Amino acid sequence: MSPNRHESSTAKNKTLHPLTRRNFLGQAAMLAGAGAAASVAPGMTGQIAAQNSIGGVTWISTTAASRWQQKPLRGPGWQWDTLDARVATEATGPVLAGFGACFNELGWTALNALDSSNRDAIFKELFEPGFGASFNLCRMPLGANDFSRGWYSYDEHDGDFALDHFSIANDLETLVPFIKQAQQYSPDLELWASPWSPPSWMKRNKHYAAAMQFIPGQPPNGLTPDRVGKEGTDLFIQDEKYFQAYALYFGRFIDAYREQGIRVGMVMPQNEFNSAQPFPSCTWTPEGLARFVRHLGPEMAKRDVEVFFGTLERANESLLNVVLADQDAGRYIKGVGVQWAGKGAIAQIHRDHPALTLYQSEQECGDGKNTWAYAGYCWDLMKHYLRSGASGYMYWNIALVPGGESHWGWPQNSLITVTPQAKTYAFNHEYYVMKHVSHFVQKGAQRLEVTGTEDNALAFLNPDKSLAVILRNESAYERPVNVAIGERTIAGSMEPDSFNTLLVREA
Repeated sequence: MSPNRHESSTAKNKTLHPLTRRNFLGQAAMLAGAGAAASVAPGMTGQIAAQNSIGGVTWISTTAASRWQQKPLRGPGWQWDTLDARVATEATGPVLAGFGACFNELGWTALNALDSSNRDAIFKELFEPGFGASFNLCRMPLGANDFSRGWYSYDEHDGDFALDHFSIANDLETLVPFIKQAQQYSPDLELWASPWSPPSWMKRNKHYAAAMQFIPGQPPNGLTPDRVGKEGTDLFIQDEKYFQAYALYFGRFIDAYREQGIRVGMVMPQNEFNSAQPFPSCTWTPEGLARFVRHLGPEMAKRDVEVFFGTLERANESLLNVVLADQDAGRYIKGVGVQWAGKGAIAQIHRDHPALTLYQSEQECGDGKNTWAYAGYCWDLMKHYLRSGASGYMYWNIALVPGGESHWGWPQNSLITVTPQAKTYAFNHEYYVMKHVSHFVQKGAQRLEVTGTEDNALAFLNPDKSLAVILRNESAYERPVNVAIGERTIAGSMEPDSFNTLLVREA
């Protein structure tokens, strides 16, 4: 995560506007008055869709004040201003891999402040199939990221090309128990990983960061101007013995986690390879990434682990094409991870390379205030990615303490806010946006086109032949809607400023 995004955080806009890197934090602060986190007592979420449905049809609605409520279908009396949503019966687009979030260290330290019964309730809600959010596809860092407790790598011994000092001891305190508790509720949970920075001795600047600290009020990170990384340059040392050691570093990571009963099935070589950040980061050129993938690919193939290109945070598909054009590297690339400004490239990548699996690898992260307005912006992001070819969609922080500030001083949103002193927690608005999709849309689903006067919608055909239609009413008025599926029409009504999901089971 970084404030260097070229992105908008203006949640109320339907379009996604560009923003320069440095003023992201200032712009995000404008959302402060738009709403507050939605509090919920343990056990108030969970499996509602399977209960009390009428005739195989269930309608669930969420507003800022009323979350995850089952609503009745409307009668035939509604005529005025009725919206029309026509759902195609032939599926298009990729087969969905699923939904999830990222296992970050600060997420675990927040959740670990709760008693075991509350923690169990959260993990059940997030991960148990068919119960709550039903997360099945999650990300994790390979070493420290910006939401770790501080900087670390698995081998900080300069010149240790044989990795004799490699150790995941740090992760045994945080990431390993975090993932294992999720596995208790989702044994088939799929994981992928990427580093934010190589070990510092493998970089030209010998430092975990690639930029001097620029977040207001934060202490210097120790980087000097002559050691700053720049976009379009390789901060990783471009030497064969370093490539070989780093590929082995990935392999040792895979092996160590397997010894813990945790299988990581895919890796990406670098988080945001264009972005020089004041926290763990490393800039690469696409040519430099291609040189590394020539070594990484064979090392991962030995372990039956896939390699994706990414994460791509620029609206420039040519960065991918450089690596794909390298025969020795391109043959190992099975997919692409896209985030932030990379959303401007995903549709073109999907058109040009339909065989590649595309993930939205990190949802944009907000400003730590968890407002209702920002939840609306996140819905716009989901629509864009899922309509543009993404088969996997990952939220960012699972849980944080109030304010959501990282070790390096940037406040961000989370699915859950934990108040350690009171040992309480709240599911935030963005959790319900995610759940309105992930609870109803199964792994293996395919997207259905939605046309008509109501275009603020997504629809999916599930493997069990059920059909999920997710609708957003942004207006301040109740909006009746007729959802036509083939020859069948279902009449519902959307509350003002609401998210809605219609689940239709096969008759």
